[in-house]
Amino acid sequence: MTPPTPLSSSSNIERLVAIMARLRDPKTGCEWDTVQTFATIAPYTIEEAYEVADAIERGDMDDLKDELGDLLLQVIFHSRMAEEAGDFALADVVNAISDKMERRHPHIFLGAAEGGHHLWEQIKAAERGAKGHESALDGVAVGLPALLRAEKLQKRAARTGFDWPDPSGARAKIDEELAEVEAATTSAEVEEELGDLLFAVVNWARKLGVEPEAALRAANGKFEKRFKAMEVEAGDAFEGLDLDAKEELWLKAKRLPSL
Repeated sequence: MTPPTPLSSSSNIERLVAIMARLRDPKTGCEWDTVQTFATIAPYTIEEAYEVADAIERGDMDDLKDELGDLLLQVIFHSRMAEEAGDFALADVVNAISDKMERRHPHIFLGAAEGGHHLWEQIKAAERGAKGHESALDGVAVGLPALLRAEKLQKRAARTGFDWPDPSGARAKIDEELAEVEAATTSAEVEEELGDLLFAVVNWARKLGVEPEAALRAANGKFEKRFKAMEVEAGDAFEGLDLDAKEELWLKAKRLPSL
């Protein structure tokens, strides 16, 4: 493995900043890059963040290096567009996050007597208040994946005391929501009640100390491996098998030590 390259005093990032500026040049830049906006680039930003997570999940450090570069490019891209609009530049982004990290770690940088997660949350709450947020739920990004956003909303609500005292209440809520799904009579009602059921499952996971996003990701991976094992076992005949035969293959895959 190639040893890490230190960040030079002139900053390797300046090279990437210059590349983006040239790509965005309205006269000599790239015809694709010059017409992009915050809205058109946002999906790519989300995609790159997921690809970083995927590389981490696979433990592929070479891939992680590449994907982090792609994600960094997204930061540079958004910052360049903001600079062109006269809103802010990359330096403002870096200074803002640096200020935030120092502010949220007063025991490390500002000489406070104590720190910890509880203080971090208090400081975040104060920051939300300074921005004019009135609700405890303000500031939870709408663009988050629904599963993750549900968990964050629940955690915010719990800080105000709106929470089950133990997991049993959250577990009972699942039975209640499941019954409402079964009682639904229209497709709209089914969709609504299924949403409530999923929200309740996330809440139970939270009360059990399980991160629902990670749990579902692991379940997805497990299903994928077992299904692929079924396909390998059956070969070209797989699609033509009846459900009973496929169920037998599924049970066999479940018994494999690695699956």
